[in-house]
Amino acid sequence: MEIDEMEVATVSTPDTSPLVGTTPSYAPLRLEGPTRVAIVGAGFIADFHLDVLTKAEGVEVVAVCDRDLDRARRAADRYAIPGVTRELSELPEMGVQVAHLTVPPDLHVTLTRELLELGIGVFAEKPLALSSEDAQALSRLATERCLPLAVNHNNVFHPSFARLLARVEAGEIGRVEHVQVTMAVPLRQLDAGDYTHWMFQAPHNIVYEQATHPISQLQALLGDVVSAESTLLHTRELHPGQFFHDRWAVAVEAERGTAQIYLAFGEPFTRSTLQVLGTDGCLEADLIHNHLVVERKTLWLDFWNSFLAGARRAWGYHWGAWRVALGWAGFTLGVARRRDAFFVGMRESIRAFHRALRRGQRLPGDGERAVSVARWCEALAASVPNEVPETPTPPEPGPAREGEVVVTGATGFIGRRVVTRLLEREVPVTATTRRLTSLPPEILGPAMEGRLRLVCATLDDEEGLRHALSGAASCIHLATGGGDTWEAVEEAMVRASARIGETVLSEKVGRFVYVSSTAALYAGADAPGEALDDDGGTDPQPQDRPLYARGKIAAEEALLALHRERGLPVVIARPAVVLGAGTPMQHSGIGLWVRDNHCVGWGKGRAPLPLVWVDDVAEALVRAALHEGQELGGRALNLSSAVPLTAAEVVEELRQHTGRKLAFHPRALWVSQAMEIGKWLVKKVGRRPGATFPSWRDLKSRSLAKPLPCRTAREVLGWTPVEEREAFLDAAIRVYRD
Repeated sequence: MEIDEMEVATVSTPDTSPLVGTTPSYAPLRLEGPTRVAIVGAGFIADFHLDVLTKAEGVEVVAVCDRDLDRARRAADRYAIPGVTRELSELPEMGVQVAHLTVPPDLHVTLTRELLELGIGVFAEKPLALSSEDAQALSRLATERCLPLAVNHNNVFHPSFARLLARVEAGEIGRVEHVQVTMAVPLRQLDAGDYTHWMFQAPHNIVYEQATHPISQLQALLGDVVSAESTLLHTRELHPGQFFHDRWAVAVEAERGTAQIYLAFGEPFTRSTLQVLGTDGCLEADLIHNHLVVERKTLWLDFWNSFLAGARRAWGYHWGAWRVALGWAGFTLGVARRRDAFFVGMRESIRAFHRALRRGQRLPGDGERAVSVARWCEALAASVPNEVPETPTPPEPGPAREGEVVVTGATGFIGRRVVTRLLEREVPVTATTRRLTSLPPEILGPAMEGRLRLVCATLDDEEGLRHALSGAASCIHLATGGGDTWEAVEEAMVRASARIGETVLSEKVGRFVYVSSTAALYAGADAPGEALDDDGGTDPQPQDRPLYARGKIAAEEALLALHRERGLPVVIARPAVVLGAGTPMQHSGIGLWVRDNHCVGWGKGRAPLPLVWVDDVAEALVRAALHEGQELGGRALNLSSAVPLTAAEVVEELRQHTGRKLAFHPRALWVSQAMEIGKWLVKKVGRRPGATFPSWRDLKSRSLAKPLPCRTAREVLGWTPVEEREAFLDAAIRVYRD
């Protein structure tokens, strides 16, 4: 039996399954045609819903709703959806019957209530609410309005858990007595030092953001929670007064058994397992690798029973490994559907909801179960501190002061240091930020003291940016956007930068420092002794480069066109491989990190890399912004030190000083290119969309073989980066030991 068939059979079992029953908690919709659906919230997770819904039988996606109308339009265009709006109140006019709610958790209660009051059913991302009381109120409202309400607890439909649950229900291991959960996962935001995400706003939030995944599985196995005792194993202080509980040990008593839970967030090694101990056996699901193994009692002597136990586990892992590999190969070759565990869980959860909706069955993850999951979350969080730091409100930004320097992207890795250096020089500074929550002390402290103007504005907020730039002497533009398509990159990186350039012109700002990247250059060595001079220009073949590099090239061209045609006082800064505290050590300039401890070189790793300490980059940007001469107009500054360190040496230093088992794997460029061509051939055979022939030019450029003299920054600005080997290692590499 194929995986997908097994999943469907598991989630659609009536009566006996804790997932799907036959009694709905709502009046079935009168469906004369397909269910008319809207997506509310066009962020990252919405794409998974849309990918499933646009292929689902009996479903028609008619609208995308988002406060950011441009983002809603981009999502609608990708999936050929006719309706776009920023107002929920317009959805009934579009005939919407059910909304998939894919917004941050703190918005769930307000938007779910509003949708239900508009007569629209809701399928919400987890969790439904941040308290069982709010979840209960929403469930009652849905019942009163006779509308469907359910939560996307997709991990309950994870393929290995679905198989485990089916075998538990079949009585294969007897009565369930105890469940052991391990969840150790990385958090990209922690590595990057970006603490503005909702999950960091209060210590309990991580339970609702991440722990709901195993909690929903435990609820399916054990029913309601009776009591829980959480022990904190480790807590981080992200900013002064802002705490994050990153390791938990939880003991639980539930309706149908007990459980122990280990939660670890921000871990370098990923592990997610669920082991169910029964009276007559044990089942263990590996949710990362999609494996399921079983151990049962037998009638044989102990030695043979032990042999069979080991053999069964070995067979389970062996078959599971082949199933994963064959599923990937089948999808890649275009002969099978996508089968990675996360996508399958999302797909089956969404399909199960709409299948039950159209059949008039009880919905998986309905209001009753959502309330139960909320009680589990409350029980886990109840016994641990939840100190929420006061978020002081900075004063309203007044007019720019004489000599004001505006820094966009001021809360980022480089931006924080730029602001600090400007303030140390007693230069008046304006910092722009997307949101005012979890500002780093380097920004919040000076803002509260009145030494720093703080303007909340995004790259597409023309009015906010105009307010920030009005009366300013110079601007350092560090903020940048991105995307998975050229259209998205062009809008977020190229047009956004050009709009800021236009504002700089209209507000008569005297200097505009645009922070690009050496990714915009062609750094492959075609002849001995070649070097990348500052004014040598960007790569003349951008079509052979990836989206990020192509976007930076186009942004530079757009700004230089404004310089030639209208006198934009632009200076382009191109930092090379920037290292230092506050950014992940796995920099792509060092090599291809296939895992966070395995780095494959862009070549043999024997040539010195163009490394630069982040504080030195900040110093160069400040000097460029404050430089009084006019000789920098329309010119570029490459920013790199000449420290003699190779990629292999950097990884070895990191290994020695972090205690991590890091490895550098030298690989000739032609070998990497041959492997990339092999991947391309497989994709072409499988008719995968977007398969482009791998660029040899881009691979050569990634080797960073051409040296960067950086003469302009050194000669015009007097820039002297740290270049002595031991001093650089102490400043930019050995900081990762902690």
